[in-house]
Amino acid sequence: MPILQNTFVHHVHFWLKNKADKDKLIEGLNILIPIPHIRDIHIGVPADTDRDVIDRSYDVSLLILFDSPEAQEAYQVDPTHVIFAEEYAKPLCNKVVVVDSVNI
Repeated sequence: MPILQNTFVHHVHFWLKNKADKDKLIEGLNILIPIPHIRDIHIGVPADTDRDVIDRSYDVSLLILFDSPEAQEAYQVDPTHVIFAEEYAKPLCNKVVVVDSVNI
């Protein structure tokens, strides 16, 4: 199996203020798809798995692969990402956790 090279991983977990807003948040995440700096994107919800080490407390997750840290920085200031943050994430979520990583 090939190992991903030259990859910046941006993984975000969202906790909603109101569980009824899940579809609205997912709608917002989908507006990110056309941003040109993104290599790959995955929008998901907790899997039906149950082990002590698994945190299923979040409502929705976003996983994005970028070709470089610079591409990730460009994504952060992209107008579509700014719209997502201001019109979806900030008003709908009471907690957001971001984990970024790069290749070793």
